[in-house]
Amino acid sequence: MRTIGELRAALTMGYGFPGDADDFEAELAREINHADPADLSGVVRLVEEFRGRVIARQDPAFSTSVAAAVAEIQGARRTGR
Repeated sequence: MRTIGELRAALTMGYGFPGDADDFEAELAREINHADPADLSGVVRLVEEFRGRVIARQDPAFSTSVAAAVAEIQGARRTGR
């Protein structure tokens, strides 16, 4: 994903997390509407964030890592009661 168009396509096709396509569009519009034309760093940060979300979501180890972390937290909560 080298362009915003490619990122939009990936999000629209569901390669991110649920709701990411709509969230990206809303946040992108907000960043553009409030950005100083000489400083689009907020747009860059947003694109990097959502690009990272697509990459994480496609990583097979990501879901396994999240499930392990959730199980660990739930275990800690049970033993803490």
